[in-house]
Amino acid sequence: MQKTPAECTTMADIRVEIDRLDRALMTLFAERWGYIERAAEIKRPLNLKADIPARVAEVKENARRNAAELGLDPDFYERFWGQLVERAIAHERKLLGEDDA
Repeated sequence: MQKTPAECTTMADIRVEIDRLDRALMTLFAERWGYIERAAEIKRPLNLKADIPARVAEVKENARRNAAELGLDPDFYERFWGQLVERAIAHERKLLGEDDA
């Protein structure tokens, strides 16, 4: 049964909840990855590049804002999302054949 942080009374409780959240995050990242792959499919006939700088900036700013709104460190999450976006762009480049050019 899921517990809130306040309901956890042992380190075992904490570990169960962290493991549950880690799995949920991975599931969300896998879902996000599906959208990245679909984006490449849509970009191909439109002759769009994998890297669209304005969108990258928008995603990073969204991460900063969301982190700040949730009381998290905006600098850390902007960097974290930056790495996520860089990996997604690299994957899209492969799918679009940009690495072959």
